[in-house]
Amino acid sequence: MAKLNQIIAVEKGVKSKSLQDITAAHHKVQKPALLAGISRTYQPKDEEGEQLPPESTRVQVQGEDVLREMGASLTRLFDVTATKDWANCQARADVTVDGRTIVADVPVSYLLFLEKQLTDLHTFVKKLPTLDAAESWSHDPSTDWWKTDPVRTIRTKKVPATTSRRRRPRSTRRRSRCTTRTYRSGTGRP
Repeated sequence: MAKLNQIIAVEKGVKSKSLQDITAAHHKVQKPALLAGISRTYQPKDEEGEQLPPESTRVQVQGEDVLREMGASLTRLFDVTATKDWANCQARADVTVDGRTIVADVPVSYLLFLEKQLTDLHTFVKKLPTLDAAESWSHDPSTDWWKTDPVRTIRTKKVPATTSRRRRPRSTRRRSRCTTRTYRSGTGRP
């Protein structure tokens, strides 16, 4: 008999495959042309009438086959889920961190809940912004913020650009204003 950790490892893949199989079966039976076939023969109206060739279309999907495939997929899903749930009734474990037991005799369903919460928390922590390593940071206890040393930049006054303007036809006249901004700093950024 499989151990609970093996069943849990297999369950996600079985659920995913079962969902794919059910979706594929649903798509197959939603196309009536695949489930229907036809065989036609033509007979002339009279002796001088035109003789037409017979037509036929084969049935491409049989409902019984789709149900059989879906039944096999669902049987596997039901077996794995039932095995896990029955094992969960008896399985318990301790949560131990650094050799210290934090929670004792925890049921498996709670352990699975904790695993999901820790995964979500890990994802959140990985996405937290960090301080730029290119800067020198110090903690300011008065504001409880991290700060860098002051950076002095010089910025000149905005001066409108001087260009000779000749009147363009209305449809091609520019609508934006022309201004020139000049910044003097070592980084080249405003």
